[in-house]
Amino acid sequence: MKLFGSSHRKGERVRDEDAAYLANWARSHIGVEAFVEPKTTVTPTTVVLVANDGAWTRRAVGGERGARKLGHDLRIPVYDVRKTGYPQRMRDYDSRQRILRKRAREA
Repeated sequence: MKLFGSSHRKGERVRDEDAAYLANWARSHIGVEAFVEPKTTVTPTTVVLVANDGAWTRRAVGGERGARKLGHDLRIPVYDVRKTGYPQRMRDYDSRQRILRKRAREA
């Protein structure tokens, strides 16, 4: 069973393994929200899933429509990162991870 469909436009197809990964990640974390990142000259449109604790993951999702469909299918809110920015908890999580990596290297 496919979790969410893909756009028919060239280059905007969601890979099955990405769809499965994102669905599993969202189910294994609490308070997940999606943040859509725009297409750039080097990357396709991506979505960043951010959990309540700030843990996050990123994957290509088949364009803006794919990101919106993902949110609908997973029943999570979807935000445009150009309008909202990234949540503070994501930055805080990254800072904590840097501290933990530094401590591990020094031990």
